[in-house]
Amino acid sequence: MKLFKTYRPSSVLGLALEGRQLEGVLLRRSNGGFKVARRLHTTLSLDLLTDDPELVGREIRNHLEEVGITERRCVLCVPLQWALTLSVPMPELPPADAQSFLHLEAERGFPYSPGDLAIVQSRHVDTRGADHISQVAIPRGHLARVEQSLRAARLKPVSFSLGVTTLNAIAPSREGLLTLALGEGSVELLISTGGGVAALRTIEGAFESDGGKACADADLVSREIRITLGQLPRELREPIKRVRVFGPGASVVPLLDELRPGLKEMNLECGPGAAPAVEGFDPHAPGQSGAAEAAALAAQWLKGQPSDFEFLPPRANPLTQILTRFSSRRVLYAGAAVGAVIFVVGLMFFWQQWRLSSLESRWREIQPRVEDIVAIQQQMRKFRPWFDVSAQNLRVLRKLTEAFPVEGAVTAKTLEIKDLSEINCSGQARDNQAMLKLLDQLREAPAISDVKVQQVRGKSPLLFNLSFRWTEGASHEN
Repeated sequence: MKLFKTYRPSSVLGLALEGRQLEGVLLRRSNGGFKVARRLHTTLSLDLLTDDPELVGREIRNHLEEVGITERRCVLCVPLQWALTLSVPMPELPPADAQSFLHLEAERGFPYSPGDLAIVQSRHVDTRGADHISQVAIPRGHLARVEQSLRAARLKPVSFSLGVTTLNAIAPSREGLLTLALGEGSVELLISTGGGVAALRTIEGAFESDGGKACADADLVSREIRITLGQLPRELREPIKRVRVFGPGASVVPLLDELRPGLKEMNLECGPGAAPAVEGFDPHAPGQSGAAEAAALAAQWLKGQPSDFEFLPPRANPLTQILTRFSSRRVLYAGAAVGAVIFVVGLMFFWQQWRLSSLESRWREIQPRVEDIVAIQQQMRKFRPWFDVSAQNLRVLRKLTEAFPVEGAVTAKTLEIKDLSEINCSGQARDNQAMLKLLDQLREAPAISDVKVQQVRGKSPLLFNLSFRWTEGASHEN
């Protein structure tokens, strides 16, 4: 089984994305540590979230080739601006009920459906011993487009995480730490206490121009620190005694000098942060904010340490899964069953090929007549109206609106219409009786059929997800 152990490569490409700024660090193992082999700092002309992923990937590949980077494996620090955060106190519940509780809180607190988000949870404990959960979510659409762009650039993503969480920002369980990471135009703020992340946000517009040089606005940063700490419960705020600032030395030192008086009034001790050491890389040099996070995440992945905030779904080794599944005495019987299935499937494919061959022969016989009929139909379409008089989407919405009670006992949250015939609707009802009344109204409508309840949760309010079909018989209804 040693042959199937996870192989940890000796190099990886760390990438950091902030707006259209892309920074890269090619990290290699060197004498028990890590060394920077290549650097990349560029501005993309295309947007990863709006432009074609193939074109974005081609542009990234061109920039990598210009600096001589050929490594395919990469880790990415996704922008903190994409992250949505939600912190809730955790009641004492069984594990199964706890996940349902967090799912319901995510539905209420996030502006997206939980199915459209990649959610990572961080548990932390306050001074009274009560549990709190911070849910950090990123839209799956953002992650999917970035992954498509990286694969178009002939890269193999192995980890997506938040850069600020890699900068020694998670304090021990009995301590608290406030971390500031200075970026190009914003400041990332992370508060860790009780062994987890209690707050995570971005301070936009934190830099101002002073004689052509960008300087951090200490008053704005101090005010945002005070507001963020004030939003935390006292039991989570009390252990926070330290503030660490990461970034270029030319920006960190003056910011600390201006922050110290205000932070001292809040009983906070501040100082520069120490990023993970990497040979040939100075995290305090100008323009190193994103590169420091990329290097830290790359070093963490090369060490085999899992990220606290991993947003790339794990991909299990298929061979390991097979060996684990069939590592018992019944492997002989399983093998015989698999052989029988393969024989039957092969026989079915043989019959399918024979059937296809006979159908192709018949098609060649009738093909001339079919082509004549298709040509006639194309001529007929020239004289048909180009518009659709049925307004089927609006009629579906009207029928669904008429089925909902006027007093607001049932409300819809999402509505999805597929191929003008399959409708999925989710929402909430005041109670079970209101839900049953809605189903009766839908089943009585002549244009609606096959009404199904996909999912029901809770009692009052009652969350539901139902589907039905819109029949063709209603296509000309007024």
